[in-house]
Amino acid sequence: MSTAIITGASAGLGVTFARKLAQAGHNIVLVARRRDRLDDVAASIIRDYHVRAEPLVADLATDDGAATVVNLINSLPDLELLVNNAGFGAKGLFFEADIAVQDQMHRLHVMATMRLCHAALRKMVPQKKGAIVNVSSVAAFTAMAGSVSYGSTKAWMNAFTEALAAELRGVGSPVKVQALCPGFTITEFHDTMGMDRALVPRWLWLTAESVVDTSLRALDGGKVIVVTGWQYRTLVGALRLLPGPLLRRLGRASARRMKRLK
Repeated sequence: MSTAIITGASAGLGVTFARKLAQAGHNIVLVARRRDRLDDVAASIIRDYHVRAEPLVADLATDDGAATVVNLINSLPDLELLVNNAGFGAKGLFFEADIAVQDQMHRLHVMATMRLCHAALRKMVPQKKGAIVNVSSVAAFTAMAGSVSYGSTKAWMNAFTEALAAELRGVGSPVKVQALCPGFTITEFHDTMGMDRALVPRWLWLTAESVVDTSLRALDGGKVIVVTGWQYRTLVGALRLLPGPLLRRLGRASARRMKRLK
């Protein structure tokens, strides 16, 4: 039986990925910082799907935490899927933000993703099977005030994943990679940021189940950049048609709006 590793697996999309993959027959390794939440998720997966579910406590924004998961990847003989889902957002203008939080975000979204992908691909490519899902965001396609580090790290994730896909195809590897780009999704993500969900129209909110189902269907088809929800596919399609100067103007307008609201 193959194994799937899911980071950020104590809530939200991570839990949903874990349950969907367990239902499909994978053994699961759940990675997150909160031991109590991981234990609860693992127990529910074992009870409901009768597969192995192991919690692994690690803070991927630290070198030691990333190394812990890399060592696990190196030790697994049957790794078939890695879901790099761990991530967080923060509100506020970049130059006013706590630099420690900004640094942590880059370490988690960029460095940890890179290190885990490298370790996983070193196993998957010789075995000629496997897949990686890097959970990105529609924020990757924008340049908006108040989410400078978040949007830019997710843009890096998209570019990184696309380049990996090209490299894998170029060497004839069947291993698949995907950058999953959801919009507003009903999870704890925005609650942790302290964001009022009522500020976003209800029709823009996606469910975690629909996001994960879209991801897994697209993975079977080999699609690399996956935007979930018709509303976000429409938005991203429109953004890709806008010239760079106009996108930058929109970014400046959002900064002025944030300043007025302070």
